[in-house]
Amino acid sequence: MASWQAMTRLGKRVDAMLFPAPACDPDEAGVRWFSLLYLGFLFVPALSFWSDRWAIDWAATLASIVVFLPLYVVMTRYRDWRRVAAIVAVAALGALLLPKNPFANTYIIYACAGTAYLRQPLGYGVAGGVYAGFAIVVLTSGLPMPVAVFLLGLTALIAGLVMASNLIARAKAAKQAELRLTQAEVGRLAALAERERIGRDLHDLLGHTLSVIAIKSELAARLADRDPAAARAEIEDVERIAREALGQVRGAVAGMRAIGLEAELANARLALGAVEVDFDYACLDQPMHAELETVLALALREAITNIVRHARARRVQVRLARNGDRVVFTVIDDGRGGARLDGNGLTGMRERVEACGGSLSLVSMGGQGTELSIRLPWRPDPARGEARPPLRMIGRAPSAA
Repeated sequence: MASWQAMTRLGKRVDAMLFPAPACDPDEAGVRWFSLLYLGFLFVPALSFWSDRWAIDWAATLASIVVFLPLYVVMTRYRDWRRVAAIVAVAALGALLLPKNPFANTYIIYACAGTAYLRQPLGYGVAGGVYAGFAIVVLTSGLPMPVAVFLLGLTALIAGLVMASNLIARAKAAKQAELRLTQAEVGRLAALAERERIGRDLHDLLGHTLSVIAIKSELAARLADRDPAAARAEIEDVERIAREALGQVRGAVAGMRAIGLEAELANARLALGAVEVDFDYACLDQPMHAELETVLALALREAITNIVRHARARRVQVRLARNGDRVVFTVIDDGRGGARLDGNGLTGMRERVEACGGSLSLVSMGGQGTELSIRLPWRPDPARGEARPPLRMIGRAPSAA
């Protein structure tokens, strides 16, 4: 996994250096450049088993590679008529090289692989035309019939497998892009709902309070000359109401800064679904203090990030339950394990948990998955529970198909 990610990053850097404009599919950069290793099949005839039976023109083979590389860049970079033209040119290159190198069918396989990224059924038509043209060249090249049939069968098999693999990868990339768009839309709607809630809360908190302060201040001004004691009482009421309003505003701001566990569970479902990991979750249905919820939401975010990046898990379980005066939060995966508690993310997570009077434990044996457990002292938040419904997210979120 690490080597593949390094290859992807290297491919993106090469793309950025060679082409100022962004590629159509930046995520394909690693595949694009890694696939060039298959040019090594052109040199298979150099093995002793083949060199005695075929007269290989190595100058023509090397020249074909020089011609192929710019065609390959066009074929993997564009999705319009230029890709079709490059595919046809690569196929023609393979047909021209066939009399000089029996493994020139490598170029035919490259051409068929490129058709998977065309609009269908155009791609199927182009692939069929490429293979039909290659079949005519092989059958009229004078090769012995058993060799010709073997070459055509082998080419059809490999080209079909590569095309199918590319089609599956393309469908998966489209689904991941759709998931990213969905996640962005969820975030946008959540931000919009939060802004509306903030507006309502501020109106409810300050609208009535400021009206009362204005009325009492006006009354105090009228009483200042004829009844100073009553005016002083009104001013004291204004001060008390203002302090109460200030406390309410501070509480509302603290609630606004809180990170919701519901939102993090939704993000976790999308993130794990994008990498085809099953997600089981069950949460208690009692509202908790905003500070506790924020700590658990941040812990879930860090845990899911580590699982997606490093764990190679197939299943993740999240449980949140109340055990007496404690709330217990666990995240369990069946990945490769070996996580360390002294990592930067886990260190920050532990510090936040301990600041709330809780404890964090991590069990992560190599090859046996990882279990993260957080225990916090239970603190309800009735006011916040009245303002929003309690967590009732009990169920199973299947991975993306």
